[in-house]
Amino acid sequence: MKKPHLLFIMADQLRWDAVGEKGSWVNTPNIDRIAREGVLFNHCLTNAPVCIPARIALATGQYPHNTGVVRNLPDYDMPSEIPTWMQALRNAGYRTSLFGKTHLHRHQGDLRDREHLINAYGFDDVDEIGGPRACMWVKSHMTELWERLGLLDDYIADYDERFATKAYMARPSVIPLEHYADVYVGTKAKAYLERVNDEQPWFCMVSFGGPHEPWDAPEPYASMYDPATMPKATLRPPQDISRPRGHLDTYLSKGDQHSPDLSEEDVAAMRANYAGMITLIDDQIGEILQTLEKRGMLDETVIIFTSDHGEMNGDYGLIYKETFLNPAIRVPLIIRTPDTIHRSITGTVTDEMVEMFDIGPTFVELAGGEWNAPYFAKSLLPIIQDADAIHREEALVEVHGEYLLQTREWKLAVNREGEPYLLFHLAEDPDEQNNLVRDAAYKEVVDRLCIRLLQRLVTSQQQC
Repeated sequence: MKKPHLLFIMADQLRWDAVGEKGSWVNTPNIDRIAREGVLFNHCLTNAPVCIPARIALATGQYPHNTGVVRNLPDYDMPSEIPTWMQALRNAGYRTSLFGKTHLHRHQGDLRDREHLINAYGFDDVDEIGGPRACMWVKSHMTELWERLGLLDDYIADYDERFATKAYMARPSVIPLEHYADVYVGTKAKAYLERVNDEQPWFCMVSFGGPHEPWDAPEPYASMYDPATMPKATLRPPQDISRPRGHLDTYLSKGDQHSPDLSEEDVAAMRANYAGMITLIDDQIGEILQTLEKRGMLDETVIIFTSDHGEMNGDYGLIYKETFLNPAIRVPLIIRTPDTIHRSITGTVTDEMVEMFDIGPTFVELAGGEWNAPYFAKSLLPIIQDADAIHREEALVEVHGEYLLQTREWKLAVNREGEPYLLFHLAEDPDEQNNLVRDAAYKEVVDRLCIRLLQRLVTSQQQC
């Protein structure tokens, strides 16, 4: 049988509830189409709510405590000898390509000087860019184009002003739409797919840098949404100063950059601009789907859509990520295959617990390949083939040396000293307003979840 083509679409800092199928405040018809023709995973958690640890976990199938990458490290390059699932796809006969952001190696210098690393990680054809902030100082084909067009200096000046005065300001980008980073990524991916040899199976990763902050959607997307129609932010509940402290408490501190003095108008403006960036990405996805349809390849192509982590976007009075709260750790995940289009499972939503790095072995299994490496990610194909299959009882998330164990009912976080400092009963408190960690009535729940968390950590260390 002919192997399916594989399309991996990844956003950066996209909240799970900002996709039209789950949230009513953003227009995403093309992502919605993928969901209608596939399976939407309602409880997918990132392995780490920050870029580099999440992306290293995705590439390796190992947890941050296995890789040692538990925070953004400015000088980190993933070793070229680490076995990745992208290599497994290439070994299975796929022509592999990447357009956009990886953050698998340092955001410094000229990304093209380290293209040999991207090749070693498993990508044959590469057009890589840095993240939105990194594009001020990281060179790539895109920034070289901006420089030739006289746009780069304006971009740098705009970002310098934002972060020197009001980092969370929402205003249009100084880069015109046709050269905006996410349009660049979508355009390059579309041009590649227009000419790729469809006689050989291909894998294409389209990795958008948005809707990562700053909030700089270009026009007309910057004005597409009325701030007054945006959902209100989840309020910050009173803090219990008697409980153990964790990394979240640092961000909740007055004056921290993650906790600026936000007004309701600030939050509404951020969310409207953020929504515009998402719809821009959705439009680019639509053009890619049209390209595949014109070439008769769409029904032969597996599509997986996700994000590396979410964005607080004013919830709890916070911006950015790096917390264990739902807006930062819960991400969209959709899988559409040639099989799901024609089966009764199409358009279904599953509540199984999923970890974001489960995408890797799913692609490998779909490709009929072998990934000869120690990893803890699990293929999602059994759920797609049997809606009653159980994938995971809980998900493990970590950042800054802290750990979170989450089931569909409960969420428990421990700090670097191993002390439980967050317990939320998600079934009754989905907005995470009532921290029960010091409530004596829930001591058994805390103890049980702590034991399970320790078992997960010990098992993954022993098997690595």
